Amino acid sequence: MWRNNNLSIVLVLLFVFSLAGHAVSGWMAHNAEQRQHGEPEIALAAFITSSEFGETVFENWESEFLQMAFYILLTVFLYQKGSAESKKHDGTDEVEEDPAAHRDDPGVPGPVRAGGWRLTLYRNSLSLAFAALFLVSFVGHAAAGARKHAEEQRLHGSVEEVTTLSYMQAPQFWYESFQNWQSEFLAVLAIVVLSIWLRQWGSPESKPVHASHDDTGGG
Repeated sequence: MWRNNNLSIVLVLLFVFSLAGHAVSGWMAHNAEQRQHGEPEIALAAFITSSEFGETVFENWESEFLQMAFYILLTVFLYQKGSAESKKHDGTDEVEEDPAAHRDDPGVPGPVRAGGWRLTLYRNSLSLAFAALFLVSFVGHAAAGARKHAEEQRLHGSVEEVTTLSYMQAPQFWYESFQNWQSEFLAVLAIVVLSIWLRQWGSPESKPVHASHDDTGGG
């Protein structure tokens, strides 16, 4: 199990560790601020279920899933000569083969064998999954942000109702979103461009070390 799945296992462990660190450090920072204002501290469980924590989590997930959804879709149609992240211009990449031509191959996924709408859905399922994860995170960010904004308004004596929809129309919501989106697209741009000239031996995200700078595609 470890040999076949060690990449995903390590990534899950890193995610859990980082999320736990995010929760604990955020809780400590929140209580430090509470002490500065003479307010009571809260328990870790209360912080994890708070709008403050929820907003920061969904805000970051939103940008990550948006980045991946766009990256997958853009690499279907667009090219970058020399990049390990780009397909070749000559149409020889295996990912561009017609899946219907392989419907009778042994071991093909069920939707490929079935064809029709099942194949249409399956051939776009990766980008659809990331788009769905983005939408869930986007709404989660808006909902948690609306709760947090409403709580802050009440602390200042305001009775103004703050809904998820109204918060999505506020500059603060888009300020939070765009500050994350720009960094994610910059990161994708960096790996697309840097992989033209730089290498990492043994990684499928890199071209072979001996490959020409003009060669496109890492696999």
